[in-house]
Amino acid sequence: MENTSNRISRCIIGLLPKHGVRRVFVSPGSRNTPLLLALSRCDELKHEVVVDERSAAFMALGYSLISGEPVALICTSGSALLNYAPAIAEAYYRRVPLIVISADRPKQWIGQDDSQTIVQPGALRNYVKRSYDIYASDSDDELWFANRVTNDALLTAVTGRTGPVHLNVQLSEPLNRLSRCDVEDFHVERLIRLVTPKPLLEVSEARKLGCMLASPLKIMIVCGFMNPDKTLNAALKKLSLLPNFAILTETVSNLHSSDFVSSIDATLASIREEDSDAMKPDIVITCGGALISRHIKQYLRSVRLRGHWHVGIADDTIDCFRQLTMRIELDPAMFFQQLASAMQPHRDHSDYSRMWRVAADRADAMTNAFAAKSSWCDLKAFATLIPMIPRRWNVQFSNGTAIRYAQIFGRHQYHRCDCNRGVSGIDGSTSTAIGGALAYERDATLLISGDMSASYDSGCLIDTKIPSRFKMIVIENGGGGIFRFIPSTSNLDILDSMLSLPEIRSIMPMASVNGFKAFLACDESALREVFPLFAAHHAGPALLVIDTRSANSAQVMRDIFQFYKTH
Repeated sequence: MENTSNRISRCIIGLLPKHGVRRVFVSPGSRNTPLLLALSRCDELKHEVVVDERSAAFMALGYSLISGEPVALICTSGSALLNYAPAIAEAYYRRVPLIVISADRPKQWIGQDDSQTIVQPGALRNYVKRSYDIYASDSDDELWFANRVTNDALLTAVTGRTGPVHLNVQLSEPLNRLSRCDVEDFHVERLIRLVTPKPLLEVSEARKLGCMLASPLKIMIVCGFMNPDKTLNAALKKLSLLPNFAILTETVSNLHSSDFVSSIDATLASIREEDSDAMKPDIVITCGGALISRHIKQYLRSVRLRGHWHVGIADDTIDCFRQLTMRIELDPAMFFQQLASAMQPHRDHSDYSRMWRVAADRADAMTNAFAAKSSWCDLKAFATLIPMIPRRWNVQFSNGTAIRYAQIFGRHQYHRCDCNRGVSGIDGSTSTAIGGALAYERDATLLISGDMSASYDSGCLIDTKIPSRFKMIVIENGGGGIFRFIPSTSNLDILDSMLSLPEIRSIMPMASVNGFKAFLACDESALREVFPLFAAHHAGPALLVIDTRSANSAQVMRDIFQFYKTH
């Protein structure tokens, strides 16, 4: 079979499936021709062609998150690589193993007014675990080097604190030369493996830490975003049965139990003054990624703690509450499983766990009561929508209003929930969700997005082949709803002129280009009537626009937090 004559391109592509890569997202170009030729001859790799590199990178992010596999990206030279930056930054902070492969012109042409030529080596260095620059010549030394660093890159992406890596490949003309590849080339085929035993605590160390958390000390565990993990969920459920442990989980932590406090903001806002001292923790243990809840961060910065432990594999010392006392460099599932076993002898009297569960139940009841009496608005739409979503669906939320409403209605148990909270930008929510839908084949993937986020990332609706199991809900509230609520912007005189888009372009015409079955709901009864139709199987993807533009949703959001405090 004929393949590209460029052995280094064959080497890079050939090593991808050997390290667990099965899917590649490519964007067209000419400089990356040898890489694309090699990819087209590799039966072990499936590829998606996405013209817009920004969308391609976010789709790769979504696919990797849901599949749990490393995913590769291939682009041509010049500004194409820079378009990857937003998604690669998100992948870095969410620890997603993306393999960025950028084609480049030979370095002697940089700064020589040659087309599509910029300084590409290290262009993503702040947002990748490691950068590599490869000169794709035909020499044996360069081929050996390319094999070694490609193996290193692929191992680096999936070990330790997982995350993206960047391979920059300098390719010279001619780019389209083919040759027969009948003889095995050792340096093209050579695979380097890495054996990394999972670390565990010594039993004596686990018992020592367990003693440090025994009653009557009040222990709070706070969980940020992470992938679903049955072992971790079971360990935390076991700990939640201890009288001095309160387990607080965010929507995107993908942890579920009736004993967990899952509506953190509502619960904190509703704490009665007479209970506030008793509910303050002595020691806080955190795991997972950055927290969505501004309230829990402010609360824990204001409380004098005896200690804050952070659990997880990290390159940095994460001191979000400014009181960190211990880093535990272990996988959270392993740590909490060992801790749960070590804690069993410690059952002195404490009322701490019960107080937090009572407060959470009370907050949920207040949320439901307030929402039931509310007129049509964003809050009412979410109160109606959240219980109707099938549990077997994957749900993706956009930043920033959509995920915050999901946090208020915390007790749902969907297959998994995700949101781009590594960097918390709005720029790739739709592309990420489409990438996730490509990976999750068992049922639907639902994106719930604000209209500004949907408009920002609307190009992917036309640019890509969208799975029929993809469903999208857009809350059309006039754009920029989050800015009308958060204190830093809600009272500014530029709110309507510069921070929101009251005349935002409707997503419906753009979605219809790619065969979406479209639905519209303008009040509660219409939403209840149309949702089963939207949720049904269709030949193509489905879109539901929920119009709340006539409501003052930001004021309703402020009102519910006042309601928590006064009732």
